[in-house]
Amino acid sequence: MKYRHLFFDLDHTLWDFEANSKATLKELYQSLDLEKKGIYNFGLFYKNYLEHNEKLWERYRNGYIKQEDLRIKRMRHSLLDFKIADEELAQAMSVKFLELLPTRTILFPFTKEILEYLSGKGYILHLITNGFEEVQHRKLKYSGIEMFFKEVITSEGSGYLKPNKEIFDYAFRKANASPAESIMLGDTLEVDIQGAMNAGIDQVFVNHHGIVTEMQPTYTITSLNQLKAIF
Repeated sequence: MKYRHLFFDLDHTLWDFEANSKATLKELYQSLDLEKKGIYNFGLFYKNYLEHNEKLWERYRNGYIKQEDLRIKRMRHSLLDFKIADEELAQAMSVKFLELLPTRTILFPFTKEILEYLSGKGYILHLITNGFEEVQHRKLKYSGIEMFFKEVITSEGSGYLKPNKEIFDYAFRKANASPAESIMLGDTLEVDIQGAMNAGIDQVFVNHHGIVTEMQPTYTITSLNQLKAIF
């Protein structure tokens, strides 16, 4: 067995963030009657939200904004796209979104099957995620996969963010794992794959969307089921 410790990313790798966030925002759209407030097109609202969320997460990863800024600004900016300057509404949406989102249970195909397969073969599974401590643990609980992971390392809990080497060093210490026996599995080249390279460990690029890249991860898959050919 070349690897012993498998470190997974959560959002966009195992837990379908886009599908779960879309379902949550759709519920907010209806429960808060956002159409009557001026959001005339949910599809456009959702598209804009994803763009704002990604840009703000990048700023958060780079240390330019804090956690609370990220949470409120993604809603504030999405509302402003429809010329709605309503801070109270943005705050209510932020709070409700974080209450509902972690209860969503949409996983990528083969997630539970491959986690069972890897556990059954004796691999020790962990998570390294840039998500927030409470939110990520709730996602694991509600989606029914928390029992597969021995250690859950979050950026909030460790004090570091991927792709910084320090979060991986923290994870190795917590999991009692050496880099030589560890591998990172994630969907984001700049965060998961580059982070693992920075930490000196092998990587599996979980390329759900068929992204073309010049980067050369150790392995690349387009379906979680393909992990059976590696492990």
